[in-house]
Amino acid sequence: MGKIILPHQSYAFDDIKGGNWAESEPYFADSLRFCQDWLCGQTSFELKTSGSTGTPKTIRVQRTQMVVSARATQGFFRIAAHARLLCCLNTAMVAGKMMLVRGILWDADIYLVNPTADPFSANKLPERFDFVAMVPLQAETCLNNPRGLQKLLGIKHLLIGGAGLSPTLFDKIKEQKLNAYQSFGMTETVSHFALAKIEGENLLYRTLPGVKIGTDDSGKLWVKAPMAIDPLLQTNDLVEMVDEESFFWKGRADFTINSGGIKIQPEILESQIQPWIHTFFGAVPFLIGGKADERLGQKVVLLIESEQKPGFQTENLFDSLSKHIPKYQVPREILFVKPFEKTESGKINRLKTLEKIK
Repeated sequence: MGKIILPHQSYAFDDIKGGNWAESEPYFADSLRFCQDWLCGQTSFELKTSGSTGTPKTIRVQRTQMVVSARATQGFFRIAAHARLLCCLNTAMVAGKMMLVRGILWDADIYLVNPTADPFSANKLPERFDFVAMVPLQAETCLNNPRGLQKLLGIKHLLIGGAGLSPTLFDKIKEQKLNAYQSFGMTETVSHFALAKIEGENLLYRTLPGVKIGTDDSGKLWVKAPMAIDPLLQTNDLVEMVDEESFFWKGRADFTINSGGIKIQPEILESQIQPWIHTFFGAVPFLIGGKADERLGQKVVLLIESEQKPGFQTENLFDSLSKHIPKYQVPREILFVKPFEKTESGKINRLKTLEKIK
């Protein structure tokens, strides 16, 4: 019988099912409650979407979908029973929840730690794991220190998802010969539906068994998957089909910013920060965009249509935004661009304006 191992305590699945665990910090308590719900047979669960197919929302997925997803991953990697897993992802989101589900269904030992940038930094953990999932920021942090690298080398199957890989991280993984895969999926497909071995020059994604894919007239990927919430899901991902089961990813067709695995909707953020923009710079046109970043994949930047202002105004804006919005949404740079590119109807052309800062 598998168990969940916390930093200072461990619980067999039977104990968790019966609610027999000691009081602990909220993150671990919430994770254990989810496991209890699962072990008691709850048939559906609410999950927050990340925004891959539109505005973030809460959706309800069925237990059967999560089982199909976990079993497909187990079959792909040929994970045996009683495996050793590390869950270092946020269990409030689908990726973390699915690590818990996988561990339970695989009758595994699940080592549960806080989802920090370096999961190995302050935890007494085994030298070897059979299966670990990370976001790129975690993988890169571990690669950049000797202790973390040693731990990564002891992972039999490493899954990296939530954001794209920077060229530097891609090369480091290949250099160390990690058995690592980039995942491709969304909340609506209950985690990944395709995986790419991190090797060669480009990532070739291959679908899991039972998944059918294709593209619409504009080259955007659609998915029919047994683990998906809908029979057909249309994404905003531009892909190059290789055959009926594999593809290369080319980019996003929308404006979603993916910063370190956190997806940010520019239009929503713009409406939130407008009062402070106008306070310090007046009623000037502005937009939020994503700029390539080695560490985060993309970083949030603020573009203002204006001549550059004195430094104190920029500093005051940074200070105000830092106090009123989540830190991962605070722009890493404020850039002054004049003029903004416009559409024929006079609206801001985001793509062409953002091209000016590349």
